[in-house]
Amino acid sequence: MNTEIETISTASYLTCSNCGKIYDIQRQQTFAHCCNQPLITHYNNNKFTKVHLKNKPNNLWRYAAMLPVFDNSNIISLEEGFTPMHTLHKIPAKYAINHLYIKDEGGNPTGSFKARGLSVAISKAKELGIEHCIIPTAGNAGGAMSAYCAKAGIKATVVMPKTSAQLIKEEVQLLGGQLIEVNGFIQDCGKRVQQIAAETGAFDMSTMKEPYRLEGKKTLGYEIAEQFNWQLPDVIIYPTGGGTGLIGMWKAFEELQQMQWLTSNKKTRMVIVQTENCNPMIQMIEKGKKDATFQPAYSIANGLVVPTPFAEKSMLRVIAESNGTGIVVSETDIQQSIREMARTEGLLLSPEGAAAFAGFKKLAEKKWIEEQETVCIVNTGSWYKYH
Repeated sequence: MNTEIETISTASYLTCSNCGKIYDIQRQQTFAHCCNQPLITHYNNNKFTKVHLKNKPNNLWRYAAMLPVFDNSNIISLEEGFTPMHTLHKIPAKYAINHLYIKDEGGNPTGSFKARGLSVAISKAKELGIEHCIIPTAGNAGGAMSAYCAKAGIKATVVMPKTSAQLIKEEVQLLGGQLIEVNGFIQDCGKRVQQIAAETGAFDMSTMKEPYRLEGKKTLGYEIAEQFNWQLPDVIIYPTGGGTGLIGMWKAFEELQQMQWLTSNKKTRMVIVQTENCNPMIQMIEKGKKDATFQPAYSIANGLVVPTPFAEKSMLRVIAESNGTGIVVSETDIQQSIREMARTEGLLLSPEGAAAFAGFKKLAEKKWIEEQETVCIVNTGSWYKYH
């Protein structure tokens, strides 16, 4: 019998995102306790060429060499990734921008981009022998984790605010997740998760407090590069709560640059969009600190209500390195943007995706984006999940 593990992963070690201290990838890890910052996965990527993509499946596991799962039998997949890149036709003329695209993550399993991170994280949890995962979530990450845990045979506990969409609560329960509802926002769910994890030994899957959801989310960057034929867009506009997708895309672009897969050295300008009801990152970008009076409020874009993101430093680094920016939109802007995109291009955006579109309009009006530039807006989920 052949006992050799089938793998093409080139993952080699983890480091603290702040001080660079090395952590063992063969052991179960959470975050870098040396600096209380996220861990980053590193790869021996000099052997991975574009030829390796030939005949690979049209899902995120086509990039398995740059993902952290060593034994392919541990991969838990529901065919996530390789979502459409829509070319917009009417809206560009309206805002005097020639090349505007939407990367539409709503078609992922469980209806959001959270499937990317949770596919990879739960696959790695299976590989490490973890039997119970717990997550604080505004909604979509809880649905995604429940689905992948169901397929992996891992117990799932999901802690979400009572104000989260009823449909998502039902989704979690149908998929076998244990649902716990909390009065408050995601940081209140996070405190409850820490308590339950300490009591039960469940593994905490909180955003950026384990290393591998980031690796799943970075495939968004790989796909955008591949769909643009390895020529990155000038601007990517991203609705931001915990920021895993933003940090992940930037990590993907750095890895692609190292592997010399990109056809130019152009740096994409990354844009964070937040709502007036919860905009801690915009306050940090603009003033270097949060307002002393800052209090989060409910938003229809509930994925953006993350008052104290764990990866704040990493997000600020991406904005600084990319010459990017942050912009705030109102709840009215979000509602109007849902209607405008639906009636103009026939696309239904999630409230978070609509926030990104609203951010695009403000930046176009300010001339922060120039007419000839290529712009990609990320729609992070399906409109249908919110009803």
